[in-house]
Amino acid sequence: MAHDRSFRTLLRQILHLQEPPHRTALAFALGVFIAFCPAYGFHMILVGLFTWLFRLNFLALLAGALINNPWTLVPILGATYWSGALLLGRTEVPTFDWQDLSFAGLYQEVLPYAGPFALGGLVLSLIGALLAYPTAYYFITKYRRTGETSQASPLPPHNSVG
Repeated sequence: MAHDRSFRTLLRQILHLQEPPHRTALAFALGVFIAFCPAYGFHMILVGLFTWLFRLNFLALLAGALINNPWTLVPILGATYWSGALLLGRTEVPTFDWQDLSFAGLYQEVLPYAGPFALGGLVLSLIGALLAYPTAYYFITKYRRTGETSQASPLPPHNSVG
């Protein structure tokens, strides 16, 4: 229950940022781009770099990037390879030889799948960002309009004693 409240607090902070909805939605969409980016191990570095480079909000960027998390990692990895393989016309199912787990052996096993994985990651990053921007913009503007309306309602009469 406490975790739910902290998530809601974070969401409210993002929705109440003192910046135009366009910039918040752009930061979130760029975070989604990073989430599908095949540069695993560098996602948080990219969030920091893009925050600094484009002067976007860190929380909104991080929220988008955290779409890729331990619960979504395997489906995203699968979708990334599958979409790249589909675009390249590759139909073989990836196999892995567990006999040689040295760095050179792993490199040789993974290398044939690097191209489809990189292409799929780029395509899913672009699609994800293109879908995330209008969705985030819509919800941010809707939430802010609703918040303004509820804040504009009159306060109840003050009941002072004494």
